[in-house]
Amino acid sequence: MANFAFADNHDQKQEVLDAAKEIVKEMEEDEEVPLNDPFAGNEGTSSSANIPQDEQDNEMSLYNFKLAGLISGKDYSYISLVNSGGEVLTMTLGQYLGEIQLVDLRLTEAIFKKDDGKFMIIDFNNQVRESDDY
Repeated sequence: MANFAFADNHDQKQEVLDAAKEIVKEMEEDEEVPLNDPFAGNEGTSSSANIPQDEQDNEMSLYNFKLAGLISGKDYSYISLVNSGGEVLTMTLGQYLGEIQLVDLRLTEAIFKKDDGKFMIIDFNNQVRESDDY
């Protein structure tokens, strides 16, 4: 048979409450953390200098996305793209991203076809390139 005894110690409760208030005060005084990683440089973002003029204002431009994931299966294949707001867009072969269509994928890149017959290829290094064939 187990015996339990409970004791209420009001002094310890006040000490814990005071310690919690001190932690909250320290957290409020902490310096602001930047939204981006200052050590990443420009590597994690696409340079606006590399974006063609006609693509800069188009929010559905492939240049505004990063390739985040790629799943290739026997029957279906998918890619995941992430925009600058952190929203994930999952696509399957044949779907359109704006005016370009996802037509193929490889182990490290996704291939889109433009209306003019040229291809746009995005890889995991956030490099977007245009090509006449793939």
